[in-house]
Amino acid sequence: MTDHIIKSVEELKAVYNQEPSEASLVKESDHVTDEYRRLIEASTFLALASVGSDEIDCSPRGDNPGFVRIQDEKTLMIPDRRGNNRVDTLLNIVNDPRVSLMFLIPGSGTVLRVNGRAVLSIDPELLESFAEKGKPPRSVMVVTIDVMYFQCARAVMRAKLWDASMHVDPKSLPSAGDILASQTKGREDGGVDGEAYDKEWPERAEKSMW
Repeated sequence: MTDHIIKSVEELKAVYNQEPSEASLVKESDHVTDEYRRLIEASTFLALASVGSDEIDCSPRGDNPGFVRIQDEKTLMIPDRRGNNRVDTLLNIVNDPRVSLMFLIPGSGTVLRVNGRAVLSIDPELLESFAEKGKPPRSVMVVTIDVMYFQCARAVMRAKLWDASMHVDPKSLPSAGDILASQTKGREDGGVDGEAYDKEWPERAEKSMW
C-alpha cells in the first residue's frame, strides 16, 4: 500500500488531470450574494472547522433557521450556544483566526461553504441581541468572509441524507451512556453509570439548550 501513496503535488495532478469546470470556478464569491443569503437564512446546521497552534477541530453548530446572522455582505455572526465547555473551536480561533463553515439545509442537496477569519466578541449589547429564551450566548463568533461557494449535491445525493427510509434506528447504535460507561470502565469510582446518564439526558438537554 505504501508504494501507492501520493507524496507530491505533481503526483496528485497526474491522478486528477482534468481542469475544473467553469461552474466550479465562477460560483466563488468574496461576499454574500442574494442567492447565498437565501441559503444561509434557510440553514439550520453547519459544520465549523478551525485550526489552532497544535490542534484541528470540526464542530457542529445548529439552531433555528437564520441562526447565523448576516451582518453585512462581508460579515457573518454565529452565537456560541451552550455545549460541553471543551471550547476546542474557540481556543483554536484565539490562536489562529482561519475558519471554514459548511452549511446544510434540511431537504436540499445544496451545500454552502464559507472560508474566512473569525474573532470572538463578548460585547454585552451584541450578546443580548442573540438571546434565546432570555439566555444570551457567552460569545459571538464574527466571521469575515474570504470566499464562499456552493458545493454540488452529489455527496448529499449519494448519502441519501434526507431520505427517511435510510435513517438508522438510534436504538441500534451505542448511546452516549454506553460510550461513557465503556470509556470509564474499571475506574476506582466505578465509572459512569451509562443507563442513568441516558435516562437523565433528555431532560438535561432540554434545560440547557440555550
